Amino acid sequence: MRTAEFDREYVLSSAMNEFIAKGYNKTSMQDLKKATGLHPGSIYCAFENKRGLLIAALNHYAVTKSQIFEQYFVDSECIFDGFEAYLSDIVSHKECMENKACLLQKSLSELDQQDEEVEQLICAMLKNWKADICAKLEQAAKNGEIATNSDCRILGDFMVMSIYGLRAFASTKPSEQSLREMLDMIMKVIRGS
Repeated sequence: MRTAEFDREYVLSSAMNEFIAKGYNKTSMQDLKKATGLHPGSIYCAFENKRGLLIAALNHYAVTKSQIFEQYFVDSECIFDGFEAYLSDIVSHKECMENKACLLQKSLSELDQQDEEVEQLICAMLKNWKADICAKLEQAAKNGEIATNSDCRILGDFMVMSIYGLRAFASTKPSEQSLREMLDMIMKVIRGS
């Protein structure tokens, strides 16, 4: 049997965007064919089915977003600057103003109680993301950027909840100023001021 040859990263990114735009259930094989350039037979050969492509796209999304998250802290003088830049991009045109939902959140919401395996996979990915946030908060506490007695687990939960909320709030099309005010409030809570 011949294996399909294609740019895997392009296909996964294109599928990701399609699943974000339409959701898993409303994305047809024809939509995926148009978005990825792969014929349905090639999709089946490479990913078994639409569900297999979703799982591959979710994995690609989680890895890509984790790498992007880490980049915010590479050039930052302090952890807090990295968080501020990260949240700022969430409320800027990069996510909220384009009304792009998080693929993990959207898929979890849509597939809740429909596909336990995919649900568990997404929950594990979201837990890893939260663990990354908590690790940065713990580093911020060690650096004296937030109170050393701060409960980083609770602050991590708060930050995750705030990011979900920012994305949901953005879907109501508020002004960018309103989103920025929410960002400032989140940062004040994290700082403890």
